Amino acid sequence: MNLTEQNQVMRDRYEAAFMPNYGVPPLTLAGGSGCHVTDADGNVYLDFIGGIAVSSLGHAHPSLIKAVGDQVATLAHTSNLFINEPEVLLAEKLRSLVGAPAKVFFANSGTEANECALKLAIKYGKNTGRGYIVAAEDGFHGRTLGALSITGKAAIREQFGPFGIDVRFVPYGDAEALEAAVTTDCAAVFLEPTQGEAGVVPPPAGYLAAARAICDETGALFVLDEIQSAIGRTGAWFAHQHEDVVPDVLTLAKGLGGGLPIGACLAFGEHGTLFAKGDHGSTFGGNPVCAAAALAVLDTIDADGLLANAANIGRHLADGITALNLPGVKGVRGRGLWLAIVLTDDRSAEVEAGLRANGILANALRPNAVRLAPPLVITRDHVDIFLAALPAALGVAGEGGAVRAADLATGPGGSGRLSGEDNPAYPPGGRP
Repeated sequence: MNLTEQNQVMRDRYEAAFMPNYGVPPLTLAGGSGCHVTDADGNVYLDFIGGIAVSSLGHAHPSLIKAVGDQVATLAHTSNLFINEPEVLLAEKLRSLVGAPAKVFFANSGTEANECALKLAIKYGKNTGRGYIVAAEDGFHGRTLGALSITGKAAIREQFGPFGIDVRFVPYGDAEALEAAVTTDCAAVFLEPTQGEAGVVPPPAGYLAAARAICDETGALFVLDEIQSAIGRTGAWFAHQHEDVVPDVLTLAKGLGGGLPIGACLAFGEHGTLFAKGDHGSTFGGNPVCAAAALAVLDTIDADGLLANAANIGRHLADGITALNLPGVKGVRGRGLWLAIVLTDDRSAEVEAGLRANGILANALRPNAVRLAPPLVITRDHVDIFLAALPAALGVAGEGGAVRAADLATGPGGSGRLSGEDNPAYPPGGRP
């Protein structure tokens, strides 16, 4: 699918107007419905990246439209000087879902949620005479200076150092290395239940339980970054629930708002009262429109059985990729609808471009890994479209040649453009 006039015009305008930190993205997205998006030239794509695991309900979901529209027409902002009911309802909902006593702080992003967790860890350390933090090599927690200080990716970290925090990095998944690094002088351990930006890399079985035990033994805070993995992405509300552990601090964002900016930091038990008045804040945190959106996301996931859908469809997707037994594919990592296709060589950018040429958006996450994080409303039909297109995207000849997702979705003779009613965006039973 070659770039045509409007996409190229927007690319040129973007390059002239924006800082170069993102490069120039390949497409301008102009609209979306369900699990599909449309670019500036009217080309339709099946969305298998979901705004980087953000668009939990897909695009233009009726529940999200109603919640946001109703709230913005009622009260769009309050600041933290006043209470608004949606933020209270959302905090109460999250407390019920984690299944343990917790206090909540709302922010605008995952990085900000991790900044809150980091400040909690620092205050805890000062209160208890602890001086350093342990994090994992290749872990990712954000790009602000605080979050970057605990991010174990040298290429993005070192050029902005030194940092004012003593952080010690250990290999991810190595419980012995973690145990050796965490002493009674350690304030906190920051981990992801699966490393997202490292390539959707899960730890060995029992690693999170071992980390919990190490923190219990030494008194260090156990902080889990579930920015990508939570809100049903792996088939459970939170990925740590698969391992039956409870952290001391939990950070959330991405899928929570279904496309609206919101992050959350939850601190459990006595740690929920570490902050005193004035220790932390956010003008936009707990914004009623974003909170209303998040409530709609959580309610819809619950009502429409999307946890089970993520588990079942994710299994169908992973099994389908494996069954294709394609040259160049080493395997599949991840759980639920948070997966990486692992390649035998470093050509993920080519595969991403090949998928895009066949009407599917994915993400070349690492040189040898392509990330898949479609909306939780994805169906078996969508997965089968993806599986039909994958061989061509990998440059593997198939009987039918290249297959475009939009062509499969609209059928022979279709325009390649989907209306809302034609779009198979929601689970069986139709639109909510």
